[in-house]
Amino acid sequence: MNVTIGHRAEHFRTVTFNAGTNSVQLIEQRLLPHEFQIVATKDYRATARAITEMVVRGAGAIGATAAYGLAQGARAFRGTNLDRFTRHLDSVFNTLASARPTAVDLVNAMQDVRRQMLTGVTVAEQQALALAAAEDFANEDVRHCEAIGRHGARLIRTGMRVLTHCNAGWLAFVDVGTATAPMYAAQAQGKKFHVFCDETRPRSQGASLTAWELAQQKIPHHVIADNAAGHLMQRGEIDLVIVGSDRTLGRTGEVANKIGTYTKAVLAARHRIPFYVAIPLSTIDWNLKRGFDIPIEERHEDEVLGAWGVAGKNPLRKSAATSGKRTYVRVANPESHARNPGFDVTPPELITGIITPAGVFKPNALWKNRLKLGFSV
Repeated sequence: MNVTIGHRAEHFRTVTFNAGTNSVQLIEQRLLPHEFQIVATKDYRATARAITEMVVRGAGAIGATAAYGLAQGARAFRGTNLDRFTRHLDSVFNTLASARPTAVDLVNAMQDVRRQMLTGVTVAEQQALALAAAEDFANEDVRHCEAIGRHGARLIRTGMRVLTHCNAGWLAFVDVGTATAPMYAAQAQGKKFHVFCDETRPRSQGASLTAWELAQQKIPHHVIADNAAGHLMQRGEIDLVIVGSDRTLGRTGEVANKIGTYTKAVLAARHRIPFYVAIPLSTIDWNLKRGFDIPIEERHEDEVLGAWGVAGKNPLRKSAATSGKRTYVRVANPESHARNPGFDVTPPELITGIITPAGVFKPNALWKNRLKLGFSV
């Protein structure tokens, strides 16, 4: 996606790899929308921390980051003993896999890398194959998102009001995004529409990230409080909902996504508004048999009890400049504690369709179309 810095637009991917320094290059998403910065993680442990601490977040983006992190750890190994190398790689894999437990993309990505590495007969060959496989995953993520855009654009008509939740955009993937892909494709086709971005508490990815993306792309939009969506639906001001997913069960069609997605699906069903989920193939979990078995990440209570922002912004000035640094502000009662589940699970009966790179499917049709959707025995 193109990012305007000053008066110049430049294309960026959310995650890339620098082979010369053996480092993963990431857009520091915690600083957005106030500051655009690229950071480098110097080893696989730092890469895992970047995933855990949400320097990088979003299904495809953390999948690509984990794939690059696995290659980074493999390339850091010194020696020629394959058994020791394999044990080292197991440790790298486990460290990265535990960084975010709910999303399945990072495990699927690393398993793809390891499968391709097995064709090498020496440590050096497997190290080279690891990086090539990670690059393949990142490039495939982009191709999948572009295909999602082509299939999903037909759902958006001129004049529509579209609701999205959290950030399943370019920043959540290597490029283009999933929930935003149909929007970007529809815009390229000349369609005029309006987007409502749920703020998505507690980390406000809709307000800070999706809104920033749409502003960069010059798509008309409003940020709304999470609890405002039902009101707008009741008044007939939302025509379509498109969200992303961190894990979709191929056997049942259940969808794990950012907390609050289930609520929006219930509201959309109540008001007979189409509710779509956009996913790359790497987000499909073909093994789990029920949504209750999806591990739901419980994050730190401070995310709920306060908020991060930049102080000193003058709302009366048009300048984007700010006069303060990123700061945490306690909002809740000082003696109170909080629960902070990061995700919820939406059942298939509340989902109109799942937009994939292979087409749009009913949730309960994923399993019978599993060969089209990348299932391998």
